[in-house]
Amino acid sequence: MTTIEIETPHGTARAHLHAAARPRAALALGHGAGGGVDAPDLLAATEAALAEEVSVALVEQPYRVAGKKSQPAASTIDAAWIAALEQLRGAELAGLPLISGGRSAGARVACRTAGETGAVAVLCLAFPLQPPARKGKEPGPHRLGELEAVEVPVLVVQGENDRFGVPPAGAGRQVVLVAGDHGLKKDTAAIGDAVGRWLAEIASPAAA
Repeated sequence: MTTIEIETPHGTARAHLHAAARPRAALALGHGAGGGVDAPDLLAATEAALAEEVSVALVEQPYRVAGKKSQPAASTIDAAWIAALEQLRGAELAGLPLISGGRSAGARVACRTAGETGAVAVLCLAFPLQPPARKGKEPGPHRLGELEAVEVPVLVVQGENDRFGVPPAGAGRQVVLVAGDHGLKKDTAAIGDAVGRWLAEIASPAAA
């Protein structure tokens, strides 16, 4: 693994690069709002990708690199993500079809920026479809529109007991349910299997 720092309009991001021996594509993954790139589902996806000859970049947003836990505005994290991926595509991941993705909030970023990053597909781990209602309040805003706006193939891997709900399958969008909740910690083998099978299709020469 190689770790590099990347300057973005909103501070320094950090990418942890796992290079496949003979890469045929690249997978960039972002973390959740309050978590890091060592989340179990992200690591399971990384292992599955490497097994399919797909290099992986686990990208830490600038606010996390700076030690902050509170996530900034969507426009800020989107801009930092776009800048980080642009630099990676021009250097370490040059010449490889890019698959963008992440867990929870990172999945939302990947969906919102899929067009601008030139992603050929999007991987969503624990997509937070709708924030659950807090005591005495209505549920948060529904986010299906972010998934629906993606114009490339999408895989959603969701815990069957996710309190944020389960997105529906759709045109070009596969949804795989695995045991567990929003943390996706219970069955990482199932996560890896789902990601590996999907990447085998997405990164195949016939799909290029």
